[in-house]
Amino acid sequence: MTAPLTPPPPPHQPPSDDAHAWQAPPAGGVAGTVGYEQDGPGMKIEVRDAAVVTVAMVLAGVLLGVLWWWLAPHVPLIADDSAVYLKDTEGEQAIGVDGTFTLLALAFGAVSAVVVFLVRRRGGVPLVVALAVGGLLGSLLAWRVGIWLGPTQNVVAHAKAVGKGVTFSAPLKLGAKGALLAWSLAGLVVHLGLTALFGPRDPDPYASPYGAPTPPQPPTV
Repeated sequence: MTAPLTPPPPPHQPPSDDAHAWQAPPAGGVAGTVGYEQDGPGMKIEVRDAAVVTVAMVLAGVLLGVLWWWLAPHVPLIADDSAVYLKDTEGEQAIGVDGTFTLLALAFGAVSAVVVFLVRRRGGVPLVVALAVGGLLGSLLAWRVGIWLGPTQNVVAHAKAVGKGVTFSAPLKLGAKGALLAWSLAGLVVHLGLTALFGPRDPDPYASPYGAPTPPQPPTV
């Protein structure tokens, strides 16, 4: 009497290709996987926008120069046969000229920052550089425009033209050259504040990839 034969083992089956098929990541990507979204516009667009902001601020410097010439107080001079003197030696008109330019530049800087933030809330390094460079160039242009619109720089010729003992205005002069930085500083500070308060926020790195916060895991015993 013989024992029943054991059935032979099944032939070796090669692994199915479907078992190791690559699974595409979900739309939008998951943190730590492939599938990233571009953060903001490209660098070319940012540089282009920064160039437009710089040019616009430089052109606005013409308006700043006109306002400075119009609103700045006049420094009275008087001449005799030998020299030209300040008519009011204790007057503060010269300080008022610098103060007027500084206040106007601060206002222009704040307005520039607000406009740039409303147009481009995401900000970016090129826009920050444009605010700084455009404010400085605009201030330089405003300074030269105000001097050009103001009284002549040739004080002696002006004194001879008006005559002895006649009061005339001194040339428009910016004594405190640090006022040329007021536009840039105001623009940077205001833009930084607006970006910190109302700018877009970065996503929470600890949030679930599907939008819901990840619940805390119980401690392992």
